Amino acid sequence: MSYSNQKKGMFLAFTAIIFITPDSLLIRLANLTSWNLIFYRGFIPFLVVFAGLLIIYKTKLISQLLENGWHGIAYASVFTITNIFFVISIENTNVANTLIMIALAPMLSAVISFIFLKENTDQKTWIAIIITTLAVIYIFNDSFERGDLLGNFLGLLCATGLAVGAVIIRSAKKINLVPSAMMGKLMVALIALLFTDNLVLKGNDSIIIPLMCIMCVAIPFVLITLAPRYITAPEVNLFFLLETILGPLWVWLVIKEQPSTETIIGGIIIIATIATHSVLRLKKT
Repeated sequence: MSYSNQKKGMFLAFTAIIFITPDSLLIRLANLTSWNLIFYRGFIPFLVVFAGLLIIYKTKLISQLLENGWHGIAYASVFTITNIFFVISIENTNVANTLIMIALAPMLSAVISFIFLKENTDQKTWIAIIITTLAVIYIFNDSFERGDLLGNFLGLLCATGLAVGAVIIRSAKKINLVPSAMMGKLMVALIALLFTDNLVLKGNDSIIIPLMCIMCVAIPFVLITLAPRYITAPEVNLFFLLETILGPLWVWLVIKEQPSTETIIGGIIIIATIATHSVLRLKKT
């Protein structure tokens, strides 16, 4: 039933984002260089998800991966690029800036879905996208003047990657692309391995890195890979906007990197819009 799918998709997307929100904080607390961090963010989630899929599929795991076909290859490639650019973006600009750029993903996915899937986004979702995009522009206005160009640009590429990835999943609703996402994580680790220096975890990193990679990376990426099978790509990416305010909030509470007044006001607008949109969509179904 459509109601069941809508509720299931929203639950998966919301749960994924709640797990993701401390990610930016843990990245800041880690003492690793960018490429060392990217390696672990690829390798540990790969091992965790590989173990889980091996239990589920057993000897059929390889055949399951091959069945993903070109959708799997495309999704794994986009997934790899997005994962790498996210970490580099956060290390080159303010946390809020990266998350704000990622907030453009719903608008991008709506446009891409319309062009490639001929999937019309309903009026309520478009209104939510427009309101949240205006909130993003309001928050982002000052940030661009601070010269964080590289980090901001990579954040925009992350948003594009999220949009494209969600549309790929949506175009193959009957296929489970989690195995392909797992291979994407392996690709992340292998690429990062070319640039790493010292992979020994010392001090707090021995706790922070595994915690981050399991709680904020492995679990969410499985959930967010499943969500577009039940709700549209723009709706999935709307939930990412929760990280725009909750991510900087964690950073503010722990390491006192205070978000701007614009970030707080825009964040409240974003949260209220997503909550209203979700309630209306559930009522409709």
